[in-house]
Amino acid sequence: QVQLVESGGGLVQAGGSLRLSCAASGRTFTSSTMGWFRQAPGKERELVARINWRGDRIYYADFVKGRFTISRDNTKNTVDLQMNSLKFEDTAVYYCAGGNNWGYWGQGTQVTVSS
Repeated sequence: QVQLVESGGGLVQAGGSLRLSCAASGRTFTSSTMGWFRQAPGKERELVARINWRGDRIYYADFVKGRFTISRDNTKNTVDLQMNSLKFEDTAVYYCAGGNNWGYWGQGTQVTVSS
């Protein structure tokens, strides 16, 4: 059974920081691109960042460039998202995803940024 479990969400003031972590179990994702998505109320789910298996090809959505950093540890099967300079508009449920065609998803973790 494949499982992705996110942690690290919470409430933070604008300008603050949070670090999200995603732990994969049941299958190794060391050869898979991993990513973080988010979905705000009333909006579609959108890609925030993704990282390839070696960690040397990284994509960031324009709205997080310079503020968020994605990283992975293949020895622990984890992928993290360091979020700095958070804005009110970053408020959303954040999801970890992996596997071919993003076939596996976590349950999501709420990030709320107060203005």
